[in-house]
Amino acid sequence: MKFDTASMLQGTYNSPLGRIRLAASALGLAGLWFEGQRHMPWQVFAPLQASGKAPVSAAWPQAPDSHALLQQTCRWLDAYFADEATADLPPLFHLPLDLSGGTAFQQAVWQALLLIPASSTASYAAISQSIGKPSAVRAVGAAIGRNPISILVPCHRVVASGNGALTGYAGGLERKAALLALEGVVLPSLPGSTAVRRLAPSSADNRFLSRHLPGIPEALPI
Repeated sequence: MKFDTASMLQGTYNSPLGRIRLAASALGLAGLWFEGQRHMPWQVFAPLQASGKAPVSAAWPQAPDSHALLQQTCRWLDAYFADEATADLPPLFHLPLDLSGGTAFQQAVWQALLLIPASSTASYAAISQSIGKPSAVRAVGAAIGRNPISILVPCHRVVASGNGALTGYAGGLERKAALLALEGVVLPSLPGSTAVRRLAPSSADNRFLSRHLPGIPEALPI
């Protein structure tokens, strides 16, 4: 990934599935990662200098609270996690997305993800076919794993061919299951309550998970 580091600003959003890190460039929303997600760029977290005391200056600066695009993104996420009807969500075309940090192949895969309707899923093989690379299933899977804008570019809607099993997700399979369940997708299997418990830092978050992951008790011990 090659981000336009000169213009990047970052912010945060507290979701029912954990804190989310946001990043915006001059061109649009460039990143949305769950905290601790694989492939999240190091610039989101300032690495420490050798002394271990001060962060290096290369970390992306915090955006002001008035940053219009990040405010819009947070409002979209509010609506999404509020369990509003998917059809009533603010349209994504109001949110400019900057996917230019990926290779041409990665960008083609990410654009294909945007075509998967809410409450639907597609297989890795189908995505490969849609971009004209039917034999590149493994490479497509790798590109999906490096999708920089989770949820809005819906990599969570990609499942295994045939049985629809939940396979890899850089943000964690428990989150993938929760996002699909929120959208009304019938899941073939669910992660165990022990794994889900790690995602729920508050009773409100437990209630969110219990609504969308049947079999998970509302009052999980923390």
